[in-house]
Amino acid sequence: MNASQIKVALVTGAGTGIGKAAAKALLKGGFNIVLTGRNLERLQKAITDIGGNESNCLAVACDVGKPEDVKALFAALKTKFGRIDVLFNNAGMGAPAIPMEDLTYEQFMNVVNANLCGAFLCSQEAIRMMKAQTPQGGRIINNGSISAHAPRPMSAPYTSTKHAISGLTKTIALDGRPFNITCGQIDIGNAATEMTERMANGILQADQSIKVEPRMDVTHVGEAVLHMAQLPLESNILSMTIMATKMPFVGRG
Repeated sequence: MNASQIKVALVTGAGTGIGKAAAKALLKGGFNIVLTGRNLERLQKAITDIGGNESNCLAVACDVGKPEDVKALFAALKTKFGRIDVLFNNAGMGAPAIPMEDLTYEQFMNVVNANLCGAFLCSQEAIRMMKAQTPQGGRIINNGSISAHAPRPMSAPYTSTKHAISGLTKTIALDGRPFNITCGQIDIGNAATEMTERMANGILQADQSIKVEPRMDVTHVGEAVLHMAQLPLESNILSMTIMATKMPFVGRG
């Protein structure tokens, strides 16, 4: 495979957890990778950890909730690699698990800006590039969540944004059709990362009890993202749920 045939993937929130696992899988799958997040040092360490180098990886510090940061991110991507084939909108955060009436507006909007506005802004720039490049088109993969289907107690900001991601995914998939741009969503439940350590220690359930929840190896999530990314553009996984088998999702309460 020569350089002009190597596909390019952008992973947001790539410094740790799911983003880092996805970047590793995509790199092993033959993609050049742009890793972005707020902490440049962490991104550079992630490149080393996943076995990347200066020729096949680029680290760009970016707050995906800020339009000017996102524009600069895509300018850097275009300068380095010339095109984009896959965008994995993974960056996100939650709010404190407190009653909704106790949340501040700032706490709510921080989650909205990271989880929803960030995915919108990155998708917007990716679509512009995908429409203009030759060959035309590309794939956007949005990190939804089990919370896109069912909430945890006291998770209004996070759950609201993840439901919104489902609408964004379908709209991009629809509007992208004439331009060979496709979009799918991966809903992930209890991947073993720093973000889910509290599940291993016991977390509030719908019946107000505290229970330890099973988790799964985050490597499996990275491999699932790679599977979605490697499909030809004539095919799309619109929605995938990957979860710890025994986590409390399927069932009542």
